[in-house]
Amino acid sequence: MFTGIITDIGEIVSFTPTAQGQLHRLRIACRYDQSTIADGASIACNGVCLTVVASGVADGRDSKQRTWFDVDAAAETLALTTAKHWKVGTKLNLERALKIGDELGGHIVAGHADGIATIVSREDLPDMARFVLSTTRELARFIATKGSITLDGVSLTINTVADETFSVLIIPHTLTVTTIGGWKAGAEVNIEVDLMARYAARLTEMK
Repeated sequence: MFTGIITDIGEIVSFTPTAQGQLHRLRIACRYDQSTIADGASIACNGVCLTVVASGVADGRDSKQRTWFDVDAAAETLALTTAKHWKVGTKLNLERALKIGDELGGHIVAGHADGIATIVSREDLPDMARFVLSTTRELARFIATKGSITLDGVSLTINTVADETFSVLIIPHTLTVTTIGGWKAGAEVNIEVDLMARYAARLTEMK
């Protein structure tokens, strides 16, 4: 489980398609302490929970020496998320799995992206940015004004909703410490709807 509070921005430094393109082995550079990354650990990458299969420290001879970890993106992940567009140089929002006793600063996030949202527009305001996004009707029914949403792994509050579109306001801190600062109209982002909204909809359907 995660909270949608980003703790680092990673960068894909190698990308190897395997299993006839049905599996992608990614090496991601980050600033985490390598000694704290165990094989089998879960790290959310742009909101997608991936399992660490190896980790190490780059053999650098300067101050840019960085930790790296390897993950595999499987066929379903490639089909349902923006992972299909990832390549060497892609920047990713990273979050370590929640530990008992950690501060719950965002909301409960599973790291299981439900699909993709498309950025319709970006409006740069004084010290903030407003994004309007669209998604499928199936996912839009779980989105409500003032509710929670996870976009590329970032826990956000929904500002407005209109049919299959919704908007979010991004504060300066979030623009600085996540990849959201680089979002542009037309780009795709991973979306995970609020787990509680999904349960509430299911309970309503069963009545």
